[in-house]
Amino acid sequence: MAKTQDYNDGGNAFTRFFAHEAAGGIVLAIAAVLALVVSNSGWRDSYEAFTKAPGTVDIGGLIVLSKPLLLWVNDLWMAVFFFLVGLEIKREFVEGELASRSQAILPAVAALGGMVVPAGIYALINLSDPVALRGWAIPAATDIAFAIGIVMLLGSRVPTSLKVFLTAVAIIDDLGAIVVIALFYTEQLSLPMLAGAGVGSLLLLLLNRSGVRRADVYLVVGLAIWVCVLKSGIHATLAGVVTALAIPMRDGEDRPLAGALEHGLHPWVAFLVLPMFAFANAGVSLQGMSLGSLFDPIPLGIAAGLVLGKTVGVFGASWLMIRSGAASAPAGASTRQFVGVCALCGIGFTMSLFIGGLAFQGLSPDFEARLKLGVLCGSILAGMLGTAILWRKA
Repeated sequence: MAKTQDYNDGGNAFTRFFAHEAAGGIVLAIAAVLALVVSNSGWRDSYEAFTKAPGTVDIGGLIVLSKPLLLWVNDLWMAVFFFLVGLEIKREFVEGELASRSQAILPAVAALGGMVVPAGIYALINLSDPVALRGWAIPAATDIAFAIGIVMLLGSRVPTSLKVFLTAVAIIDDLGAIVVIALFYTEQLSLPMLAGAGVGSLLLLLLNRSGVRRADVYLVVGLAIWVCVLKSGIHATLAGVVTALAIPMRDGEDRPLAGALEHGLHPWVAFLVLPMFAFANAGVSLQGMSLGSLFDPIPLGIAAGLVLGKTVGVFGASWLMIRSGAASAPAGASTRQFVGVCALCGIGFTMSLFIGGLAFQGLSPDFEARLKLGVLCGSILAGMLGTAILWRKA
């Protein structure tokens, strides 16, 4: 993510990435606050009616998809988000900050520590409740838009090396979340639909190997895979990742292809897809809740995992790698600044809400309320902690 390919507008991909994430984080925050305000006002019924508004797609009677708005956002719109994540992951591993072992080792191990420790803290707090334990992966996620938004607002208080480190950790974290969703948050599988998704994925591989360099061909196949995955029991958003990873880096004239898609898609995701997800998912009624509600095992496990687990996991894993000589510390960064950025990794929000929705799907609204309370409080506290640590210049 330092210097990557030029996308024909004279800018640097990493700079544009930061610009989108920083501004997108502000829009995301506004959408989340608006959802909270509306869901705790006289507009609460209208808000719930909006999220439950039905929508149907009928393709000649062969394919009929009928879902409420909330599920269209979570299944289809978020597939676009995961498509973008897939493009970012591919770029970083092919020609970006994660292209070599020496570059990837520190953020990779840090991201792993930042997933294992929060999950362990949540599991420890909820050990006695098998249903609550389904949410063990909720605090393992990092919201890249919010985290990057804060470091950009902090300006020179955060060295560029730490901005790169944070972005790499968040991207690898997203990759880990994709694996977790695929392995642990699947419903009852439909083997015919799963086979259809497999055939589609094989077709994408063959297109790539045969030198097809047209993005529209991959997107059409990807849409078919999305339908199959949606009906297979595996979460449909994974189709976006599979499609993105198959798209070649360059077209037939050696111009950026995957990168151009990423550049064009990024503002739509930052300013429309993620804010819509936040508005549709962050609304939670605080009626009947008190400060004591935060100490219920589910919100406490999520908040402790995000605030304490992420900071300890990311920094601890990084410290071990640096002390052992297996990796180098980010250049020009003090220990205090490093800890502050590790704390910002505890801003889970979008991915935490998404994983939580899968973990507690089909359960009572009480689980949803406790999930949102834990994610919102934990993410806010992590953001405040990281900001406080980073505020004083070195």
